[in-house]
Amino acid sequence: MRIVITGGAGFIGSNIAEVLSKDNANEVIVLDDLSTGKLANTKEMAIKFVNGSITDLELLQTIFKDVDCVLHQAAIPSVPRSINEPIASNNANITGTLNVLVAARDRNVKKVIYASSSSVYGDTPKLPKREDMTPTPLSPYAVTKLTGEHYCNVFNEVYGLKTVALRYFNVYGPKQDPYSDYAAVIPKFVSRVLRDEPPLIYGDGQQTRDFTFVKDVVTANIRAMNSDATGVFNIASGNRITIQELAELVMKLMDKDLGVILEEPRKGDVLHSLADVSKAKAGFGYEPGYRLETGLEETVKWFS
Repeated sequence: MRIVITGGAGFIGSNIAEVLSKDNANEVIVLDDLSTGKLANTKEMAIKFVNGSITDLELLQTIFKDVDCVLHQAAIPSVPRSINEPIASNNANITGTLNVLVAARDRNVKKVIYASSSSVYGDTPKLPKREDMTPTPLSPYAVTKLTGEHYCNVFNEVYGLKTVALRYFNVYGPKQDPYSDYAAVIPKFVSRVLRDEPPLIYGDGQQTRDFTFVKDVVTANIRAMNSDATGVFNIASGNRITIQELAELVMKLMDKDLGVILEEPRKGDVLHSLADVSKAKAGFGYEPGYRLETGLEETVKWFS
């Protein structure tokens, strides 16, 4: 297959590129403007790298020629960042996604896999989160991801472009950036503990999350790509843990006891998250393969 991975030098995109590029039957093209991705994430991979942006429709029209599938991972991530910079998030995540879909339609791409987010659910009290629930986004980031889903559905219905939107739940693992002001919780915890600093928790620590190891996300993308499935699917482990328990587990794995620091809750953060993944299991055989402790062990080893 000829596959384009947008955002392929980023955390999730580069993990996907690493697996797909090992199969000599695939030609993998990575598109990334390196605004949050790193070229080092793709080193020693058998890929073609294009330095460019999904906001450049003409470029997309060029590189999508004769492409079978686009794995659209490119975005400006982070809820807090979108609250501080909503226009930038809109331009990249909505306009950029529309560009990807238009170029894919014009170049007769067979399928687009879109990286969506569990943030679209908002703070709905009912658990687990199911795809048929009414979304209640609480941040500009969540709005951009939900809008991208609607565009995917419209392009599927109106233009016959097969699309799948994968709602990722709190992805973690190797190659995740711990140093950004908007870094996710697990790399921040690990990097602080490596420096003998206590994990920093926003809120009382009793909020819960369903954490997904990045290798399960890679598998989900590949299975969705190779299936006839279309629509929206949760991608998660199907289990949850409190942030306090997560901090304690990270310190246990790293053989340190540093306590935690509690700060004020952040705007846009949800209290509880847990996914029902039965639709993805039925749709394309998704099965989470990593327990949290196993995934954290690999993550800690990589960061160390």
